[in-house]
Amino acid sequence: MPIIHDTAARRDRLRSQLRERPDAEQVSAFVVSDLVNVRYLTGFTGSNAAVLIDVSDPAGDRIATDGRYLTQVAAQVPDVESVIERACVPALVVHARTAGASRIGFEADAETVAGHRALTASIEDSGVGLVGLTGVVQALRSVKDAGEIALLRAACAIGDAALAQIIADGVLRAGTTERQAARALEFEMYRLGADGIAFETIVAAGAHSAIPHHRPTHTALADGDLVKIDFGAVVGGYHSDMTRTFVLRRAADWQRDIYDLVAAAQAAGRAALRPGADLRQVDAAARDVIDEAGHGDHYVHGLGHGVGLEIHEAPGIGKLAAGTLPCGAAVTVEPGVYLPGWGGVRIEDTLVVTQGDPELLTTTDKTFTVI
Repeated sequence: MPIIHDTAARRDRLRSQLRERPDAEQVSAFVVSDLVNVRYLTGFTGSNAAVLIDVSDPAGDRIATDGRYLTQVAAQVPDVESVIERACVPALVVHARTAGASRIGFEADAETVAGHRALTASIEDSGVGLVGLTGVVQALRSVKDAGEIALLRAACAIGDAALAQIIADGVLRAGTTERQAARALEFEMYRLGADGIAFETIVAAGAHSAIPHHRPTHTALADGDLVKIDFGAVVGGYHSDMTRTFVLRRAADWQRDIYDLVAAAQAAGRAALRPGADLRQVDAAARDVIDEAGHGDHYVHGLGHGVGLEIHEAPGIGKLAAGTLPCGAAVTVEPGVYLPGWGGVRIEDTLVVTQGDPELLTTTDKTFTVI
């Protein structure tokens, strides 16, 4: 679906953030090298690029890429002057230095040791200082605008429809292998218009469902199995993420019990999604439900994470998370209980945090279902 992102406004917000950050004091230029952040700020989707943000003047912004993308960068980023160099980051640092920058920021969480050496060499004997900053663009990306939310809705809708289709087609039945079910689901997402799959689809049957990130095998589904399916679609670069767990043909009491427990924890986690909520407290809202039922040791991951241009992005929601939940964040809520050797249940939705109740983007029914 065609969405035109206001990337100039994003760069302006980044400029404002750089002026306000204490660790960016006196930084007059900032080089962005993480390719996802480059896409967010410019719309450029090539495999080699970096962006220079002039903190005081938008006219000083530059995008660097190599000659393979000469036509692409002109088409995708017509409003930013381009620099054609293979070594993008050093080229932009040299440009900023030549333009008079005395302190240049860079993405410390995106640079390798070798990359940092090249940066240092590019300013040698110039008197210019380098300032490593972390999480700058990621903080902007954690709050989604209307266009981003529209793409997330579309990706989630494709996921919902694809899952419904393979269930209607009888794919989830005894004898189908985990890999066959995963490939069928992925095919449906592509058929329904997905640009790609968000990550390797998880189909985990029987005892495999107790492995949180099980990779599908040639194991056949069997009657009585818990079947955990974790998957997503990509639309316009934006990822959906949903997990549903079913039982084939007949359910045991223990399966119903842990399903009901996870469902209660997931409902508590969704209800805790409020602007300004402490991220650890959001996690605790769901975790406490599972802990009080005596299954705390069987819940082995955080409650959720942000989704957007990446399948896992800020904010993270877990026991060790720091910060608060911003209004406009798109996040998952995905508690699970995993009983090794027996099976596990995870229920996951993607939601958008609003001033009222969070907007649910993944709408497949969460009622305990025997297929």
